Amino acid sequence: MGNRLFQEARDFVEHAEELFLTGGSTDEKESALQVAKNALSSAYANSTFAEQEQLREFQKVLDRLQ
Repeated sequence: MGNRLFQEARDFVEHAEELFLTGGSTDEKESALQVAKNALSSAYANSTFAEQEQLREFQKVLDRLQ
């Protein structure tokens, strides 16, 4: 099935990125960023090395959005 926390983190990062690209409200963007950051943090400790590498890339996406 895969790592559920990793999958959720990926989905939340994609959602945040989509909000920034499509012009969501400031509150929506800030909320989506916070949720994505929390999801990344939760997923990191329970991930394989390869997943951790991808999570670092997801973090870079969030960093660019801020």
